[in-house]
Amino acid sequence: MRRISQRMRGINPEIDPLRLACGWSKEDLRKPLILIETVGGESMPCSTYLDDLAQDVKDGVTESGGRPARYSCTDLCDGILQGTDAMSYSLPSREVIAMAAEMHARGGHFDGCVFISGCDKAVPAHLMAALRLDLPAVLLPAGVMESGPEWYTLDMVATSYAKLRRGEIQKEEYEFLKEHACPTEGACAFFGTAGTMQLLSEALGLALPASALLPARCFLQRRQARQAGQQIMAILNKGIRPSQIVTDKALENAVTVLAASGGSTNALLHLPALAHEAGLTLSYDRIKKISDAVPFILNLYPSGAYPDDLLWRAGGAYAVFRELKDYLHLDALTVTGKTLAANLAQLEKEGYFQKMPRLLAKFGLSLADIIRPVSRPISKKGAIAILKGNLAPEGAVAKRSAVPAKMHRFLGRAKVFDSQRDAVEAIFAGKIKPGDVVVIRFEGPRANGMPEQFYVTEGLASDNKLSTSVALVTDGRFSGASKGLCIGHVSPEAAQGGPLAVVRDGDLILLDLNRGIVDLVGERGRRVSARQATGIIQERLKGFKPPPPRYKKGLLGLYTRAATSAWEGGYLS
Repeated sequence: MRRISQRMRGINPEIDPLRLACGWSKEDLRKPLILIETVGGESMPCSTYLDDLAQDVKDGVTESGGRPARYSCTDLCDGILQGTDAMSYSLPSREVIAMAAEMHARGGHFDGCVFISGCDKAVPAHLMAALRLDLPAVLLPAGVMESGPEWYTLDMVATSYAKLRRGEIQKEEYEFLKEHACPTEGACAFFGTAGTMQLLSEALGLALPASALLPARCFLQRRQARQAGQQIMAILNKGIRPSQIVTDKALENAVTVLAASGGSTNALLHLPALAHEAGLTLSYDRIKKISDAVPFILNLYPSGAYPDDLLWRAGGAYAVFRELKDYLHLDALTVTGKTLAANLAQLEKEGYFQKMPRLLAKFGLSLADIIRPVSRPISKKGAIAILKGNLAPEGAVAKRSAVPAKMHRFLGRAKVFDSQRDAVEAIFAGKIKPGDVVVIRFEGPRANGMPEQFYVTEGLASDNKLSTSVALVTDGRFSGASKGLCIGHVSPEAAQGGPLAVVRDGDLILLDLNRGIVDLVGERGRRVSARQATGIIQERLKGFKPPPPRYKKGLLGLYTRAATSAWEGGYLS
């Protein structure tokens, strides 16, 4: 079958002269055409160097007989958006980046794609685009930055700020930590959404082995970039497409790795959206079944003790897969053209798993400090908890690994807020007390673009009294850095008439991570039966009127009109 680029040349005679005007040769016009799509720009530390990686990919494509072309649509930095109204653009930016890649690939008549991204929304956006286009594709993860002093990472800045507001540290100490929290380029060095999605890109099979979470700009990353350019030509010649790689088995592998690693709950927005692009379904019930069965083994911030720039030094994604091999579908296909099992065998043959942990020696660490054996896990249950109940009929999510064991079951009084900002001010004003359940609503996809509630979680987690005595329930989402008993993605969301819309101050709320429950169980501080609780919610909902739309035009106007529910992935329908 003729390649797309050649078919389009036969249809449109203007293509050749326009590309010749770009400096192409006549020979270039006949070569396989490869899109190199990046989120390069000056938006954040994990985007500033992507043009350099793109050049290395370009070299790999060229020497393998292809004609590469570089395009970009830069991403947004959640750390820069955090706590402001601009955070509402974060999740919708995933859709924009995916659409831009789709537009570039289709509009440029490309035969295959290499995507280069490293941060929270860009990696899932490129994975979504790869599946939507279903052209031969490789994703190159952009790597991570080094950690700061005493393994200080960006997620700790909010904690330091909260301590500064409470007078627990001096301003000079706070300013020093801020200055050195992000010492190099790359994605943040805590295991948040960026690190999680880089790791999962290998679990899904769309990134080359050992390419995720490399130190940004290291020489091995440049070697990986060149290899990605070579590999796209190899799979183009073999006709391997993303739809052959991202199957139900690959999705289950990704959920398994997510649960075992303590990754960000934001992955539970991205994986269902990816499944949708692949024509598949990834239900909360299936996620719960997997997470309850797989052990939690990865000892990284915020659930563990170390920054994620150490994971690659421990052997990276495939060292995790090696430990989890009894829980994974090893026959799943990857972009190497081989199965997960074959990739593991090749790395074993090369002595990779024996050599890599030597890079931990200078830190005085061993492999088991970063990746626990499944025989001695951090926890026997996976890090992700799925909950349902009369407050979340379609489901909600939590990071079980970031919750103290004594709070896995919690009964508390509701303190209700209609915005994150009001909740933050209430915390610092001392209005939140032990035994409270902070409820933040109208922060879901249809209400407000589903911003992160990070400053609320940090306000609670940084307070020694509140961190183990207060819970949070919201139809918004959390940062991958969040800690504590935080229940998010409550579906249906309040703006769509979900039960969270009618919770009142003083209602009793029961949260149980192990049984998967998020229930209203009383009002005005008095317990009621399950039947009575259902009746209370139903009666209140009769009088509920959704608030008027916050946004009527632009990106947020479009997104809040058309986004699906959080449990479906929050994609544009």
